[in-house]
Amino acid sequence: MTQDGQVSARKADRGRPRPACPVGRAADGTWQVHDFAVARALLRAPGTVQAGLGVETVEKLPPRVRRPVLYRDGPEHREHRRQTARYFTPRRVDEHYREPMVRIAEEQVAILRSAGEAPLSDLAFGLAIGVVGEVVGLRYGGPGIRRRLERFFPEEFGEPGLTSVRGLYWLVRQNVNWLRIHLADVRPAIRAHRRRAHDDLISHLLAEGCSDVEILGECLTFAAAGMVTTREFVCLAAWHLFSDAELLHRYRTADEAGRLAVLEELLRLEPVIGRLRRRATESLELSCPDGPVTVCPGEYVEVHLDDANADPQAVGENPLLVRPHRAGAVGAGLSFGDGPHRCPGAHVALLETDVFLSRLFALDGVRMSGKPRVAFQKAIDGYEIRDLTVALPRAGRG
Repeated sequence: MTQDGQVSARKADRGRPRPACPVGRAADGTWQVHDFAVARALLRAPGTVQAGLGVETVEKLPPRVRRPVLYRDGPEHREHRRQTARYFTPRRVDEHYREPMVRIAEEQVAILRSAGEAPLSDLAFGLAIGVVGEVVGLRYGGPGIRRRLERFFPEEFGEPGLTSVRGLYWLVRQNVNWLRIHLADVRPAIRAHRRRAHDDLISHLLAEGCSDVEILGECLTFAAAGMVTTREFVCLAAWHLFSDAELLHRYRTADEAGRLAVLEELLRLEPVIGRLRRRATESLELSCPDGPVTVCPGEYVEVHLDDANADPQAVGENPLLVRPHRAGAVGAGLSFGDGPHRCPGAHVALLETDVFLSRLFALDGVRMSGKPRVAFQKAIDGYEIRDLTVALPRAGRG
């Protein structure tokens, strides 16, 4: 049960009831959107730019340094998305990435078979690293990329800046981690792509004249978007399937379209990132029951994705329960964002999750052991699932 009395199937509940008012204002003046239609209109409309996610730090870079696509808006952002859209179409994902996904997923399942049990977050991270490496072009680095990325994306972050010992430590540590990834992973990939062009993101960036530092920034952006979030969703989806025999039977017996519908519904219910932040660059009008409100230039707006995805006006009755194939074709809701900054790798993430989980749950006697632990990243209200171990009976090992 949630705080407002609704029956909820959420595993990673953020502990707050969905407000009755679709648009409110926090004590610091930030506008907060909880309504699906208002949130979607805001994300699709012009008049805002990215905020949060380290944007303020990136804005301090010299003007000559090209910003990663996540941190750009307007015509420059649209042109970049247009040029790179071909890497993420459903057809390309199916034709170019399915085979590597199957290979990488089976490698992770083999690790489980050999060990008999394994932390699911480790298997899921191995999957995500391999798949993003194929899409981006990071195939030439030395061993240890998982450890280097774990150092770059720790469970707790300090605040960047030089105003405190903690902030200084964070800055020094992250610069060291950037250097490790650049030397061991990105630079070898750049050299290989300069010797021979590939049909992937790094070759595209080289053709545009990007520097090594700019390519490093793009690679780390895709690492955060495609590796960390996919790892968490794989764990969350598996937790649901382990905990719900009826849902697991439905998943196991469905065709691929049916399995993807289950995963989309789980992602609608449990968006990995709970909050998106935007800054208004011009006056915006947001709908409210008592009449529209105006967001002034310079003011911030937070879209609460978990609340918007649970809007009964958009997703129907019992929005906090798992109901694949909901009326209205809401799919994953706003879990991948919307508008110009909608996640381009949505189909990649869903397909690789299904490729892996369909093989995991095809194992005889596979079970969940241990009690999963849920933590949240404050900056994006994103969940982290830890201590979820998967195990096989002795007869299924080897």
